[in-house]
Amino acid sequence: MPLTLDTYRLLGRSGLRVSPLALGAATFGTEWGWGAEQDEARKLFDLYVERGGNFIDTANTYTNGSSERLLGEFTRDNRESLVLATKYSTLRRPGDPNSGGSHRKSLFASVEASLRQLNTDYIDLLYLHVWDFTTPVEEILRGMDDLVRQGKVLYVAISNAPAWQVSRMQAIADLRGWSPLVALQIEYNLIDRAGERDLIPMAREMGLGVIPYSPLAGGVLTGKYSRDDLIAANVASGDGTRKDFNVALGSVTGRNLAIADVVKEVAAEMGRTPAQVGLAWVLRNPGVTAPIIGARTSAQLEENLGALEVDFTASQLARLDEAGAIELGAPHDMLASDHIRTVTMGDLKIETRR
Repeated sequence: MPLTLDTYRLLGRSGLRVSPLALGAATFGTEWGWGAEQDEARKLFDLYVERGGNFIDTANTYTNGSSERLLGEFTRDNRESLVLATKYSTLRRPGDPNSGGSHRKSLFASVEASLRQLNTDYIDLLYLHVWDFTTPVEEILRGMDDLVRQGKVLYVAISNAPAWQVSRMQAIADLRGWSPLVALQIEYNLIDRAGERDLIPMAREMGLGVIPYSPLAGGVLTGKYSRDDLIAANVASGDGTRKDFNVALGSVTGRNLAIADVVKEVAAEMGRTPAQVGLAWVLRNPGVTAPIIGARTSAQLEENLGALEVDFTASQLARLDEAGAIELGAPHDMLASDHIRTVTMGDLKIETRR
């Protein structure tokens, strides 16, 4: 069935209602070389909200703080009706080691800065942005819970962290009566499906809504790259564009372009764009709550919102699944084998939905 932005979904095991597509505000501001100027960013915001969207994603250091500052301006008249998500832990001041990281000092200072930049009294959803492999999880969870008790943060979440640490944190939060994590943000798309190994199943089991970023693999799935981009002469040019960024990251490969070709084929059959098909594949995954769309222009946002109307046939979905399929690795592949199932369950048939 077609969706709309006001076909709200519950976020994890909370009662918070969010739109099935989140508006990514990392493109608000031009400090990184490829974002939207203030007027265009305002158009993106207005278009999304007018369609019923309420879930907006940013971070304290996106576009050097301009993303939060612009949202603070745009949300003056409708703050209460929106779910604003921001993040902490990335370095805010080069040379100051305590201006980044997951620890309590960084957490409290970052939240205070975000409150000022967002021009608000509270943050709806706060993510730990990047795992630092240093801060004890008890320090993180207690600090987050303190902010919730103070009313400065309503819900807490995590991004870019190992599955075993997230599940451990959730168990500790439950045991000690601290605020639980309600969302997990990860990169997930037809090209990068590593989340299917542990992160997405863990999130479903532990009550975290999955919020995928880069659902179009940085634009690779839109069809704008060709085999010419694999030629040595077309390596990263250093011009600061998003295309240059993807080439430098190694995202433009033969495998990835082959997956993009299948997306284009399915899109042609459906009379849709590759961007709509790639985004709809993520959106329709039962383990996903709301992918983040990161448009730079109103036309791109309009196109992305068309993914809400995409409905695959079983054959089309199977082709897309096969194109981007990965090996789950140990122990998943072994545990899924017919031999192991026979050894452990005999002839018993059990339907699994995870």
